[in-house]
Amino acid sequence: MKTVALGSAAGLMGLPDLNAAAPYEAPSYAQAMAPVKIKSVKAISTAPAGSNLIVVKVETTEPGLYGLGCATFTQRAFPVVTAIEKYMNEFCVGRDADNIEDMWQAFYVSSYWRNGPVLNNALSGLDQALWDIKGKRAGMPVYQLLGGKSRFAVPLYAHASGRSIEEVVENVKRYMGQGFKHVRIQLGGYGGIAQATPDFRAAGFGGERDGFIDEYAYLSTVPKLFEAVRKACGEEVELLHDIHERNQPIDVIHLCRKLEQYRPFFIEDPLSPENTHWWKQLRESTTVPFAMGELFNNINEFVEPMVKHYFDFIRVHISQIGGITPAMKVARLGEWFNVRTAWHGPGDVSPVGHAANAHIDLAVWNFGIQEGGYFFTDNEKAVFPGCPTCKDGYLYVNEVPGLGVDIDEKEAAKFPIHNRAGGWTIRKYDGTIIRP
Repeated sequence: MKTVALGSAAGLMGLPDLNAAAPYEAPSYAQAMAPVKIKSVKAISTAPAGSNLIVVKVETTEPGLYGLGCATFTQRAFPVVTAIEKYMNEFCVGRDADNIEDMWQAFYVSSYWRNGPVLNNALSGLDQALWDIKGKRAGMPVYQLLGGKSRFAVPLYAHASGRSIEEVVENVKRYMGQGFKHVRIQLGGYGGIAQATPDFRAAGFGGERDGFIDEYAYLSTVPKLFEAVRKACGEEVELLHDIHERNQPIDVIHLCRKLEQYRPFFIEDPLSPENTHWWKQLRESTTVPFAMGELFNNINEFVEPMVKHYFDFIRVHISQIGGITPAMKVARLGEWFNVRTAWHGPGDVSPVGHAANAHIDLAVWNFGIQEGGYFFTDNEKAVFPGCPTCKDGYLYVNEVPGLGVDIDEKEAAKFPIHNRAGGWTIRKYDGTIIRP
């Protein structure tokens, strides 16, 4: 390959330049990036910590070269496995593993109807696996391919809940002692703690596992919770809270006005997808910052709310919208409208998915915060060698090519997945179902 060295003063005079470095000879593109085809695509299902996890493994024609991506839709795991093995494999085999954007677009429109969480999660697994392959081929962590680091590690927020306000306060203090600067506070989880047995159970209405929310008890106790935590923990910690879309919009407005004095970092998911027409009134009614988008299926759903500054943090479940490729587009769009990222990172995301979150977090300038604050179990570490690590309130990825997480298929097989058809049925006193 021909190289060209810039002339120095000594060189221009015909004298040897003893200080000149040897010119860099980059390998040709043909040498470094010879075509690699997809050989097979398969789903690996496992539940080492109880939640159903689905990972896509893309094998290539290059011996030993494969990529992994998270396709976890824990409530509907079996349909995702079917979509990967009965449809995606045949669709992908023989295609170029390098052309990620083209592959994403082709798969996205190939079923004609789109926006469904089953195919979106399958697509996410494929997309992340292709980025993993590209990083391995380039000899770089994925964040380098996305532009390099904008921060040394990824700040996390932890989850502090409890059966009483006092218990939540102690859990916040515990997380602060571990180095966390952001903590989400929930009394009794989502929807607070019920003060009485709901009437629908006594009437034999609904399913045995259906949950119950005492809406007014929740609305009255959340301000008390914020007041107690602020009094006990001071202003040094950023406080978050998740409404989880389970209250009427007018009640949310009233609640947020009460919370303004406690300076929440953000209030998550104030409106259900069916109530998005309330955004304008909500935004104009309070100064509380909002995080939204966990239930969005399509990146186009973010455009209008961002343009109109309806929310302040992008609450994306990266598997739900189709992987790293669309998530980067949403993040870049957010930068133009001063909207920061806050990717969804619950326990029912595989370590591969958490790594994908973190690689984007490291690269984008308009990063806000990352959901996390928990440590992987020994079983998860055995199934997924190379899990991201949490230290002093920060998440660290492995500084190796690709996403940095592998999978032990023999270990994964020890933890079979299970059917989770239910799990999100929540009712009022009379049995009326509460969305989402």
